[in-house]
This record gives sequence, structure tokens and C-alpha cells, in this order.
Amino acid sequence: MTAFIVVVFAALLLFTGLVGDGGSALATRVRALDEASEAARAGAEQLDVGIFHRTGTRVLDETAATAAAKQYLAATGDSGTVTSTTDAVTVTVAASHHTWLLELIGMSTMTMHAAATAHPESANS
Repeated sequence: MTAFIVVVFAALLLFTGLVGDGGSALATRVRALDEASEAARAGAEQLDVGIFHRTGTRVLDETAATAAAKQYLAATGDSGTVTSTTDAVTVTVAASHHTWLLELIGMSTMTMHAAATAHPESANS
């Protein structure tokens, strides 16, 4: 009877860990997606002003776009990568989530990944 109770308790603890830590991990992924989206938007605001004044075309200044997205990302405390072209900024974020119950079985951290791309606003927007 004691072995049965131990097994049932362990199973309930594992299930509780999956639900609790899984929910928190999902919230971390949503946060990572928000950070990637906002960093990409910050980059997409960096237009090449010279081209815009001459032609009216919205082209990104790749260097400024990358710098702005990286600056936003650095402020979040999460790691990630930024790729910029003259048409878009793509940000990928890796956010860590520290578990509380799953740590008991050796899974102390989960890393959630998210990516977002932003384009400069068109003249018709």
C-alpha cells in the first residue's frame, strides 16, 4: 500500500509540475513573442531619410534598424538575433523560464523561442 501511495503522489507531483510550469512556460513564450514584435517594430521605424525625401519610397536604413532592434532587445534582458534588410527587420528571441516543480526531476530551465518580422509602414497605411 505504501508503494502505491508513493507512486500516486509522484505522479500527481509530476502532473502538477507539468501544468504549473507548462503554463508559466507558455506565458514566457508569449512574452518572448511580444518582445520580438516590439523590437522588430522599433527597427522598422528606421527609414533611410535620404531615399525617402528624394523618392518618397520607404526603405529601411539597415544599420539603424539593426541597432534600434538590438537596443530594444537588450533592454528586455533576453537574448536574440536581429536581421535587417531594406524591406524588413526580423527578430528572434530566446527567453528562459525557471521551473519550480519540474526542477525536482532535473528540468530547471525551459527556453522559449519566438520570432517576428516588421516592415516599414507603407504610404497607404
